[in-house]
Amino acid sequence: MSEQKPLRVLFVCHGNICRSPAAEGAFKHLIQEREMLSRFVVDSAGTSSFHIGERPHPDTRRAAREKGVTLDSLARQFEVEDFDKFDWIFAMDHKNLSDLLSMATNDADRKKVVLFRTFDPQRESDPIPDVPDPYYGGFAGFQDVQRIVMRTAENILDFVLSGKTTVPK
Repeated sequence: MSEQKPLRVLFVCHGNICRSPAAEGAFKHLIQEREMLSRFVVDSAGTSSFHIGERPHPDTRRAAREKGVTLDSLARQFEVEDFDKFDWIFAMDHKNLSDLLSMATNDADRKKVVLFRTFDPQRESDPIPDVPDPYYGGFAGFQDVQRIVMRTAENILDFVLSGKTTVPK
């Protein structure tokens, strides 16, 4: 019997120090709780090169710690090769979604890219279904992002485990 290939999931924001590492950490925390770490490869990246090599923002780490989540990634920039390395790529907002789609070279790549909050159970109550960028705001903004990524990670996990290839509307 052959071993199952891990599902490869990538979360992408602009600088890879706030939203995408928060989502990566929430998703890893969830799969660890469900004892599924070996079934996944999880990473995050940014569409810009501003923060390459940096740890997540201190307030991102603090908000994650409040929820029992550890963030240990270092910022990196998204590369076109990531389309080949990942099964699913979740953009944290419409700008990053647009940037990622513009880098895609074919339909298969474009089909991997999904707006993160498509899976947020509370998206209907928010007129702008982007994960807000907390970088220039106060700590409450980082806590809000952490709440969004925690609740959305569950639905993303259920979706990628389902084997479905059509994203819900």
